Parts: sequence; structure tokens; C-alpha cells
Amino acid sequence: MVVVDKENFMGGTGIAHFEHVMMADEMHGMNRVYAKVTLKKGCSVGYHVHNGDGEDYFVLSGMATLDDNHERTLYLKPGEHYFTPSGKGHSISNEQDEDLVFMALIIYDSQQKI
Repeated sequence: MVVVDKENFMGGTGIAHFEHVMMADEMHGMNRVYAKVTLKKGCSVGYHVHNGDGEDYFVLSGMATLDDNHERTLYLKPGEHYFTPSGKGHSISNEQDEDLVFMALIIYDSQQKI
């Protein structure tokens, strides 16, 4: 497992702690990211748009505040998920005292050559 701390990831705030379950080269061109991500209070992954892939966030613990394509704000609790398709954008943040822990899976629209 590869563990990486990314500061101000995608223009967000603070540290996004990634524990990669699998790396892109292990997923045979089907997925780009499969990781458990932890955000402490006040930390976020900044707003970004997906092109050629989509991303699913599945909340394990804590409460996520999700900007859905600058159209609405969603609040996700443990056991809930949200998928952002290609052509749409999102950000995720932790506004609570408890750490936000979620799975992030980025799925290509079509299999990539590896």
C-alpha cells in the first residue's frame, strides 16, 4: 500500500491523506485511483472537473460536505456515496470535528491502453 499526503490537493485546503489500495498500473487501464482518503477538520479536496473518467466517493466515517458541480451542496454520512460522471465537477470537505474518511474510486469511461 502506498501512502501519500497531498497538501492543498486540487486547490483544496490542508492535507489530504491517501492510502492507495491499488495503483493505476495495477488496475489494467480500468481505473485511475482507488484509495482511502482522510481529511481532518477544515481540510478539503478542491473543486475539479472530470473529463474521460468519473469518480465515486463512499463515506466510511465522519460527514462529507460535497459541492456537486457548483449546482448544490450535499452532506454525506457513513454508508452513503456519490458518483460524479465525466463532464461534471465536484469538491469534498470536512467541516466537522471528527475526521472524514472515504473511499475514492476514479473509473475511466473506457478502458485505457497500458
